[in-house]
Amino acid sequence: MRTAIYPGTFDPITYGHIDVIKKSLNIFDRLIVATTDNINKNYYFSIEDRLSIIHNSLFKDLKLNKTKIKVVSFDNLTIDLCKKYKANTIIRGLRAVSDFEYEFQLAGMNKKLNSKIDTMFLMSDVENQIISSKFVKEIASLGGKIDRFVTKSTVKILQNKN
Repeated sequence: MRTAIYPGTFDPITYGHIDVIKKSLNIFDRLIVATTDNINKNYYFSIEDRLSIIHNSLFKDLKLNKTKIKVVSFDNLTIDLCKKYKANTIIRGLRAVSDFEYEFQLAGMNKKLNSKIDTMFLMSDVENQIISSKFVKEIASLGGKIDRFVTKSTVKILQNKN
């Protein structure tokens, strides 16, 4: 069984992330969607809330296959997560050229830490490439419409938070 890890903060998960998840499922038998509490970031939602939002978006709103996707939290290196789930590929989403330099360096560091782990870059569909969690939160906080960027359950959570 070919398993990949898709790590991210998903604060909250957007249709851009979901595009990458769907594309990953066309390549891999199983996908571990992993969210973390990286100490270098300030989060809008707690780790528990983000896990719930991811679950609701993927399985309740979109009815994706629960047997092919596992949603987890982690607080260690991504390569350690790969070892735990017997994955040899890390999935990273790219939105714009500006993402590439950071992602390229991250992939290189992961390769240095474990030469058996590859990183695969996937882009979301064109209409979702401009979506970022940061912009979604900002638009929601100002009362704007966000239903084109996130699933129905996430819209409700963001509206209730503001």
